[in-house]
Amino acid sequence: MKQRCPWCFSDPLYMDYHDREWGVPVHDDRKWFEFLVLEGAQAGLSWFLVLKKRENYRRAYDGFDFDKVALYGPEKIAGLLADAGLIRNRSKIAASVGNAKAFIKIREEFGSFDKYIWPFVGNRPIQNRWKTLAQLPVRTELSDSLSKDLVRRGCKFVGSTIIYAHMQATGMVNDHLVSCFRYKNLAAFDHKIKKY
Repeated sequence: MKQRCPWCFSDPLYMDYHDREWGVPVHDDRKWFEFLVLEGAQAGLSWFLVLKKRENYRRAYDGFDFDKVALYGPEKIAGLLADAGLIRNRSKIAASVGNAKAFIKIREEFGSFDKYIWPFVGNRPIQNRWKTLAQLPVRTELSDSLSKDLVRRGCKFVGSTIIYAHMQATGMVNDHLVSCFRYKNLAAFDHKIKKY
């Protein structure tokens, strides 16, 4: 039997996310935006709840097309607030639209969101070597720095704890336990993945 991080055993959906996606380096801007919206929606709630609603978010948010989300007006926002398949929090939904606008400005400045974000970790995933879940941080100096920069650029629901979870999910850090079968798989990404 494969050894996995202990947090993913509650449900097959969680296990599949752990095995296929969590910690895999992201380079697609639409995927970056998806995680930004979902991590913001998760604030104060469980990631498992967000995963269960993820397909609803993809449908409601036009496949996380940030150009479309940036244009959402009052009527569309009212529809999102009425959608039982989403986390219906007015502040989080408003932030997702504002974040789409900020996301587009970042892309305009750097060429892509990917080119903006990877330099925060030196353009390579950080390979941690945790043995227990208790060792995993909830935030770091790097997540503090990235959070502050995103706030400066107009983003909301991007506090340091949310951003560290974002970094874990998108492969900026490898936080699988060393005993987990995915740790070695993802440690193979321990090289510069892009030259910017």
